[in-house]
Amino acid sequence: MHEIDPRDFTSHDRDDRRPGLSRGGHGEHAARGPERATDDPRDIAVRHVNLPSGPRREPVRVRGRDYTLNGDQSRVLATVGAFRVVSSHDLEVSFGRAGDHRSADLRHLRENGLIDTVARPGHGDRTVTLTERGRDLLEAQRWPNEGGGGARQAFYAGVRKPRELEHDVQVYRAYREAADRVTSRGGRLHRVVLDYELKREYQRFLQERNRGRADGDGRPDRDDDEIAAWAVDHHLPYFDEQVHLPDVRIEYEDIDGRSREEDVEVTTPHYRGAHAAAVTRSGFSSYGGMSSRVSAGRGSGRGRGGGRDPRLAEEMLS
Repeated sequence: MHEIDPRDFTSHDRDDRRPGLSRGGHGEHAARGPERATDDPRDIAVRHVNLPSGPRREPVRVRGRDYTLNGDQSRVLATVGAFRVVSSHDLEVSFGRAGDHRSADLRHLRENGLIDTVARPGHGDRTVTLTERGRDLLEAQRWPNEGGGGARQAFYAGVRKPRELEHDVQVYRAYREAADRVTSRGGRLHRVVLDYELKREYQRFLQERNRGRADGDGRPDRDDDEIAAWAVDHHLPYFDEQVHLPDVRIEYEDIDGRSREEDVEVTTPHYRGAHAAAVTRSGFSSYGGMSSRVSAGRGSGRGRGGGRDPRLAEEMLS
């Protein structure tokens, strides 16, 4: 579980549509349209953008810059953007040679200024993140009707907190195991929502009455009943006067076509005592990062995450 920190809400995390970006429309990928959902966990992010999908590199133009991408590079780029930071080892497991930090694919993305890679001390791989240029490319290539019904995939650039990098780099791995479990039951995946996005929405709710008020002191005036109702509406647990948020939420439709969520928390050996009890009580699916084990939680509209005391909300940035 993470404490709320104003640095969680940086310019990297904005989900606004950026104006003035040239849309793609080149080659084979221009004729494709976004699918309603996917049963391939590797494609949950790339399905939201209009990028090349074939084996050959095709041109993509953004902000007057020309790039070339093939399908594997498109998938890597979208995946890294959706999860903020992913290890090259996990990319290689998902996408084969294209994810290897020594591969021509990752080198091509890095040399074009779309990704950054940093060695992980004590590991044989590297962490991969988007640059602002890489995020701009994904934002520019969204499908025109992408985001209908509130299912717009967020993309991120840069590392949030270096001290939490080892935790954050395991989120994609936790997602893959949970998503495999969902699709094995016939589920079709829509998008992933990281805790940053849930925090931001919670903050907007808490501060809604303060916006535009010159006499406001920045402290939320929501009472416990209002906060509890917000949590219920967003399928999040509320207990001990806290809304609990998962590390990652998977939005999907089940085999009967009903909208569902699977909420997942990355746990580590230091989760003990009250901390571990809160994780269990929240009913999320927990991923033991150090042991690579997943235990199935209730999922399906339930979630957890670090305890977020609403009284700390005034410390968060809008």
